[in-house]
Amino acid sequence: MKFIPKKKNVLLFIFIITGHFLFAQIDKNATKETRHLYRNLKTIAKKHILFGHQHALEYGHGWSNETNRSDVKSVTGSHPAVVGIDFSDFSRHSKEEIENAKAILRKNVINTYERGGITTVSWHFLNPVSEESFYWKDSVSVAAMELIKPGGSHHERYKEILKTIADFANSVKGKNGTLAPMIFRPYHEFDGDWFWWGKKYTSREDFIAVWQFTVSYLRDTLGVHNFIYAFSPDNKFNSESEYLERYPGDDYVDMLGMDDYADFGRDGKYDLKAGVKKLKIISDLAISKNKLAAFTETGLESIPNPNWWTEILLKSLKSENLQLAYVLVWRNDVKSPTHFYAPFPEQISAPDFVKFYDDPYSFFENDLKNIYNKKIKL
Repeated sequence: MKFIPKKKNVLLFIFIITGHFLFAQIDKNATKETRHLYRNLKTIAKKHILFGHQHALEYGHGWSNETNRSDVKSVTGSHPAVVGIDFSDFSRHSKEEIENAKAILRKNVINTYERGGITTVSWHFLNPVSEESFYWKDSVSVAAMELIKPGGSHHERYKEILKTIADFANSVKGKNGTLAPMIFRPYHEFDGDWFWWGKKYTSREDFIAVWQFTVSYLRDTLGVHNFIYAFSPDNKFNSESEYLERYPGDDYVDMLGMDDYADFGRDGKYDLKAGVKKLKIISDLAISKNKLAAFTETGLESIPNPNWWTEILLKSLKSENLQLAYVLVWRNDVKSPTHFYAPFPEQISAPDFVKFYDDPYSFFENDLKNIYNKKIKL
């Protein structure tokens, strides 16, 4: 055995003895179920990928608020493995409205957990300073990140909003009393200019300060121990260094993600080589850091390509030995005839989506067995 000086990190000792590092989950007090989920997602990513859909159980194409329904289930017989929700209603509303929003999401999260599915949370955060939209153009153009960081004029207001999130996180308990784990993905697409937290309006230092405070306050002060934290820019990067330009550090991130619509067919344009290259960057980084990686958002609006699922998405995901825990497509609007990203019965891509579902590489909710309770063997 090679001698290791005491001052060296114990993880180096583990590496020499076992040949691999422990997974670098940032919350050392994470619940057992959250730790199991983290580990099992890492295992699944080596040979498979989970399929996710935003707002899958809240509403879909032409319907809303129907028990145990999703457009994905209507086509395949299974809900998506990963269900997206949003914390957008947790600020700039009355206490009663916030509590109503919590109740709806709480039921969604608990039901998904009880079925064995996974919840991921985006946060279209209404500007806490202007009290307007999450979009820059609709938020009275207030660059709020420098104002909500520690020492900023609206920092106490930000802490109150985080308390609302913590209260919710600590309330989503299953029948056995355990908390449902969630993948929390704040400040997504920060390298774009459409959100008020975008790169154009926020310095690197302020972005990192707010991110680090958010994680520390939720985890260490408010006692949230059922979150997996996902870092998720848009597709504006072309190298590892560009991807990491606003990375807040390994102690503040569990999952490396990317949102990318542009390379996968938006506006009829495909650049799959570029898209796969970016997925390879985050996959390789996650492997090197012993983190998780995921394709946190993508999709083709209206899915006019009848073979998009197998010829575009599946082929891309299977290439380059990618290790991605999940891929999530965006929502299906209730009223819009064109704003949908997952098929519904009779939609032109539905037969190809069934082929995507049937492929052994993709996992849906029906494929998940005890993901929170034991080590998965594939």
